[in-house]
Amino acid sequence: MGSYKLAFKESVAKDLRAIPNKDIQRILERLTQLTENPRGPGSEKISDRERYRIRQGDYRILYEIADDVLIVTVVKIGHRRDIYRNR
Repeated sequence: MGSYKLAFKESVAKDLRAIPNKDIQRILERLTQLTENPRGPGSEKISDRERYRIRQGDYRILYEIADDVLIVTVVKIGHRRDIYRNR
């Protein structure tokens, strides 16, 4: 399997502004792991859409995988209590 590239929706930058810096570092490390194995340990498919989620502490990262072009698109990052509202 080749290495995937990361892409971000524009709204993800706004999501990251609300997260403390110490947590952002861990989230970025977790995102780097997605480039090697987007369906790795801890990855769960969200049933109502073709999206996946991973946990990083109290935060959730929602993303989509395009296997044909090897791209992982990060859709949303947020606290676990808020992430599933208004998708």
